[in-house]
Amino acid sequence: MTNRPADAWRIVERAGELARQGEKFALATVVWRQGPSSGNRGARAIITADGEIEGWIGGACAEPVVIREAQRVIAEGEPQLILLGDAEEFGHVPEGMVTVPMACQSEGALQLYIEPVLTTPQLVVVGRSPMATTLVDLASVLGWRAELVAASHLDSGRIDSSSIVIVATQGHDDEETLEKAVRAQPAFVGLVASKKRGEAVLAYLADRGVPAELLDQVRVPVGLDLGHTSHNEIAVAVLAELVALKSSGALHRDMHQDLAMSAVPDTAVDLVCGMTVPADDRSRPLEYEGTTYYFCAPGCRVAFERDPQRYVEEGVS
Repeated sequence: MTNRPADAWRIVERAGELARQGEKFALATVVWRQGPSSGNRGARAIITADGEIEGWIGGACAEPVVIREAQRVIAEGEPQLILLGDAEEFGHVPEGMVTVPMACQSEGALQLYIEPVLTTPQLVVVGRSPMATTLVDLASVLGWRAELVAASHLDSGRIDSSSIVIVATQGHDDEETLEKAVRAQPAFVGLVASKKRGEAVLAYLADRGVPAELLDQVRVPVGLDLGHTSHNEIAVAVLAELVALKSSGALHRDMHQDLAMSAVPDTAVDLVCGMTVPADDRSRPLEYEGTTYYFCAPGCRVAFERDPQRYVEEGVS
């Protein structure tokens, strides 16, 4: 398969769409190739956190490895330069590059740059005051996905583990709204209130049985201390604190921890060709003497079936 420039730019456009939607994914770009690899320089692909791939960066040998490494990049939140192939044939390997052997009939090689695409923050502001409206407007100017929600319309369907929730109901159902917010376990919860009022709200929720570990996550009063401010200027103070937290990585820490535990799937080595493959039904599983083996292609599975003991012994050694 060829990789026309238009295809690569289509992937970039698609990446922009996914980022605006808040999807977690990585963008892989081929920066060097050694024939007869089917990947071309400049080819791009999107890999989602659950292992779906869109685009073309190489054939059956490269794809499972790229998916695995892309999911690792998403989980760790750091870009990575990766060489798929024999490091000795490549020559000098730059410091920091990850080398992944790729035993394949084509004997080609690829160098890829895989980068996590940081999604724009999702801000949910609960309330109906001018300050709440101003906060949503300011966050939208920064490109954040911001929405204003009435307290009665707040539910867990609007919030996920990467959401930022600011409760700005200011005396109108503060307790009930804050309880809904913390039980949804977003990345950050802030309450717009004085210190005294905030302590009273938290004490009330504790008496209602809301777990302490959830209440401890609430920032109250939320916002940088800018001194005496007007009602609308409070929105500036709140957004300033959120921007500072975002820049430090604090708003993404929980998301990265969750991905690190769940995003990278189990893999196995095809004992016939040495290729890394997903350890699931896609990789032609075969059980031999109580152990399940996985294969990149039908030919490898057939070869193993003819002389399984040979490959098991060679694999162990």
